[in-house]
Amino acid sequence: MSRYEPAQIEPKWQAAWDQAQAFLARRDPAKPKYYVLEMFPYPSGRIHMGHVRNYTMGDVVARYKSAQGFSVLHPMGWDAFGMPAENAAMERGGHPKDWTYGNIADMRGQMKPLGLSIDWTREFATCDPEYYGQQQAMFIDMLEAGLVYRKNAVVNWDPVDMTVLANEQVIDGKGWRSGAAVERRELTQWFFRISDYSEELLTALDGLTHWPEKVRLMQANWIGRSRGLQFGFETVGAPEGFGTLEVYTTRPDTLMGASFAAISADHPLARALESNPKVAAFVAECRRGGTSAEEVETAEKIGYDTGIRVKHPLNPDWELPVWIANFILMDYGTGAIFGCPAHDQRDFEFATKYGLPINPVFLPEAGGDAALTEAFVPMKSERVRYVRGFAGSEVQTGDDAVAAAISHAETNGYGTGVTKFRLRDWGVSRQRYWGCPIPVVHCEACGVVPEAKENLPVRLPDDVSFDVPGNPLDRHPTWRNCSCPKCGADARRETDTMDTFVDSSWYYARFTAPRAATPTSLPDADYWMNVDQYIGGIEHAILHLLYSRFFARAMAKTGHLPESAIEPFNALFTQGMVTHEIYKTTDANGRPVYHLPEDVVHGDTGVTLADGTAVEVIPSAKMSKSKKNVVDPMNIIASFGADTARWFVMSDSPPERDVEWTSSGAEAAFKHLSRVWTLCSRIGDMPEGHVGDFADDDIMARETAIAIDRVTRSIESFAFNKAIAHLYAFTNAIAKANASTNVMKEAIRTLAQLMQPMVPHIAESIWSYQGGQGLCCQAPWPKANPEKLEVDIVILPIQINGKRRAEIAVPKDMPGPEIEKIALANEDVIRFLAGQPVKKIIVVPGRIINVVA
Repeated sequence: MSRYEPAQIEPKWQAAWDQAQAFLARRDPAKPKYYVLEMFPYPSGRIHMGHVRNYTMGDVVARYKSAQGFSVLHPMGWDAFGMPAENAAMERGGHPKDWTYGNIADMRGQMKPLGLSIDWTREFATCDPEYYGQQQAMFIDMLEAGLVYRKNAVVNWDPVDMTVLANEQVIDGKGWRSGAAVERRELTQWFFRISDYSEELLTALDGLTHWPEKVRLMQANWIGRSRGLQFGFETVGAPEGFGTLEVYTTRPDTLMGASFAAISADHPLARALESNPKVAAFVAECRRGGTSAEEVETAEKIGYDTGIRVKHPLNPDWELPVWIANFILMDYGTGAIFGCPAHDQRDFEFATKYGLPINPVFLPEAGGDAALTEAFVPMKSERVRYVRGFAGSEVQTGDDAVAAAISHAETNGYGTGVTKFRLRDWGVSRQRYWGCPIPVVHCEACGVVPEAKENLPVRLPDDVSFDVPGNPLDRHPTWRNCSCPKCGADARRETDTMDTFVDSSWYYARFTAPRAATPTSLPDADYWMNVDQYIGGIEHAILHLLYSRFFARAMAKTGHLPESAIEPFNALFTQGMVTHEIYKTTDANGRPVYHLPEDVVHGDTGVTLADGTAVEVIPSAKMSKSKKNVVDPMNIIASFGADTARWFVMSDSPPERDVEWTSSGAEAAFKHLSRVWTLCSRIGDMPEGHVGDFADDDIMARETAIAIDRVTRSIESFAFNKAIAHLYAFTNAIAKANASTNVMKEAIRTLAQLMQPMVPHIAESIWSYQGGQGLCCQAPWPKANPEKLEVDIVILPIQINGKRRAEIAVPKDMPGPEIEKIALANEDVIRFLAGQPVKKIIVVPGRIINVVA
């Protein structure tokens, strides 16, 4: 074999895999299936090392399962709709479609050199009409099934860009792109009834035992099940039709501490009072604030006293003022609350500001009756004493107190215990062009009518411009005009497009039959679903995963998935990030200037630019284009090869943790692969029939069995870094052995098979050179000889002054003094000691040998 040259061998094997259709997913009822899927990327135009790590993890699993005899589905697609493409069209000219498909082509060209075992025949983008047309068909089915509806809702409205903004796009009360003050505006929006599944989505989390506990907890908190009391205050002085004010509270045990009632600015009662200019002005001020719970919680508390009063349910002579307040959300509970300042910090701040009473219901068991300086919210186990309780409420705090208060209300007929969820219905309307058109038409005679399926897809028009703010579909001269599918009269298309979370909520199902004339093919979905291993970032733990879980249920209800697939992801793995140091200087005005890793020089005097300017090194952080601490995988592949990049991102740390990219780490990975290459060449040059040390034959057979066993178990448990550590040890064992030719060739072929999921190109070369049959990626996974695993031999690593330098294989029951002799006679130990006297040697039986020199 010649010198290790990845640029020569990697394209060669990628072409061989393509020719053999090695990664084509085949539905084979005679074989077990395995579906591995990484969260598909947004086509930004460039891949980064985070992509490399994410997709290499999935590739390791896919290649391993294929070798285990599974029929594997490992597809790739693109989450291609969304605002970035539209923003690019506004800023640079051109069309979002051209920008998106150009980026897809660039990223596909960057991913293919990684040697991923992807079935590229199943590739699609969510902006393909063939994809979003099927999404439109499902929308119609879900509309007919009662899972979709239309209602008025308060949204964040950017008056300059003339579009709805997600809460995340509102920064300090202003549009993230326009900088305009955002308004809360009521618009007619389309919604999925995800809240109907709140209980089921929450309860089913218990069955997702192969999901990270952190993710399950995040979803449970987002769904937010709570048990509380719903009751009606009798009003005094309210407009006609508002004889009672319905309130929901999770703290009915504090009812005797009520000092006011408050309603949302969007509550029907507040709207009924807007004929008063002062009320209208206050409501308008509230609507200029955010709509998210987080924004409302942190905003300054403001209110308006309506002059209306309500009667306390436990004492009709006790009246409370009704305020409109900016911290009440209409979409949770009833949009109305009673305020108990003594035991809720938000209410305390409001009451303090407006001089309202603060009436404690309970106080700490130990302590006086001094005025509260903040709300007293005891821990569940904290003992209290009641100072203003009611019959049945004088119990300890927590769930018992709430249950007692609900029981009192139901017994006395003034309220009912109710279970509610924080999860709200999913609003999917977006006032923008680059998204899936909502397939309905508006007819004066028939109302809102779903488009006929034979007219799908409702395609986006190409002849649009972005020189005017707002949704181009609203001002297109012809696209909106259509015929009513029901009566044939002139009608108008819906110009809202769908939230891009819809696109990513069912792509996993489409991959099972991406060219089907219906959203899914049930035989294919029945075979491939569920996704056996899903891999992606923790940032998608809530919305994407929750929406996908809902969508799978909705697809099952409308006949597009089998009932067995309502939990689409059997196992979930959330990988860590790839980080890198940040390099910074400052310009003449003191502003930070960031530099790419390839633009700095690491020398004896520190890190500098090429001209000698000193560079400040900031500790590693997530790779960011704005901070320029990014490593281009294409540069790494050009310098060291794809296998080096793959080996490094798998070896440096556990996959759930962050990994710091360093040039020295990449160089070390390349040197190791070069060493394996040289080792293969040396074994290839061994003469046929060579008989080595008989004892080494036995040791090598045992080392091979141990390596197979340990690497297999490590991959199964997603401990890829441990698998690579075992491969290092196996490589060292092969390099030191003087076994017979056949044994050595068998060992190096096994090493190739075990390395193949991580570094497939070099594995194929070794396999081929050492006489392996066919492609290494199609060879069956090796099986460990159980007899060799039962031998009472242990592998002991040897540390010299705290660093691992060697290892030895010894009988499990060998006495310590004998182990010391063998350790000190080891060639690597002798080399690293370099004549230094040994001060101490410590043998930890069965675990490790520590040498202090």
